[in-house]
Amino acid sequence: MRREWRWGSDVVFMVVPMVEGMNTLQKAAPSRMGSPPEGIASRDAILAHNARAWDRLAAGGVPLARPAADDAFDDPRRWLAGGPSGDRAWLPESLVGLEVLCLAAGGGKHGPLYAAAGARVTVVDLSAAMLALDRHVASERRLDLELVRTSMDDLGMFGCGRFDVVVHPVSSCYLPDVRRVFHEIARVVRPGGIYVSQHKSPASLQAGLAPASTGRYELEHPQGTGLPLPATQPSRLREQGTHEFVHSLAALLGGICAAGFVIEDVSEPDHTAPGAAVGSFAHRAAFVPPYFRVLARRRGGSSDTLGAVPRRILSC
Repeated sequence: MRREWRWGSDVVFMVVPMVEGMNTLQKAAPSRMGSPPEGIASRDAILAHNARAWDRLAAGGVPLARPAADDAFDDPRRWLAGGPSGDRAWLPESLVGLEVLCLAAGGGKHGPLYAAAGARVTVVDLSAAMLALDRHVASERRLDLELVRTSMDDLGMFGCGRFDVVVHPVSSCYLPDVRRVFHEIARVVRPGGIYVSQHKSPASLQAGLAPASTGRYELEHPQGTGLPLPATQPSRLREQGTHEFVHSLAALLGGICAAGFVIEDVSEPDHTAPGAAVGSFAHRAAFVPPYFRVLARRRGGSSDTLGAVPRRILSC
């Protein structure tokens, strides 16, 4: 079965139950952000570059492009426990029947596990190769997934308030401007719905990957230039061949709030290890935590104590 959607001037072909959605790379809609300053690549050029980079990374089988292990499917809800500790659950106790958007989350892990836990899952990713991993796992395990190829900041094919939960693994660093992605997420999450995201710490992206001659991890790159970080050697901290951008905490945390969310919790996953070798990932993490996670709730639900969401945020 095939349905044809028209979005602006684009034709979107969808195959159900697993969907090849809006292809923003082959037929990109005109940018609504205007022309970039001289010397800064356009948004569409950056998206195309990063899509090709992730296609290569997926073909190379990097850790972030490896599907979930078999034992994770024995108890998927436990694997998806969420929260940084046992004192607070970040996800609902049951995911059965919930509409879950796994955003910029191809790779055969998040989407299939949420589907195995009973959720109705949509996976969005920029990379066709990363989505192919989800398709393979879903077919192998007889799971229903809706797969949509588009940028994380272009969710116009989804209606307002469609999703109960949005799960957004590390990926905000691949966009030069995060304001639009947070507003798009706010539009597609129902009032009272939750948004769980993980981001690369700005200080970690600014710092050198190895200690300097002083023995310290020093800040080398400024925030807010609009330019991608210089290329560096492959590591757990940087994905080879991608364009990555440093976003301030104000842009990330403030942007989430400005889009219509209330932040309920923030954590920094612990990647340290006793006795870690100097210069190793774990050693660096003790000085510069690489990631932080955010639990946010969409304003406007019955539990909202801060008043109504501004009308401009709810526009569709």
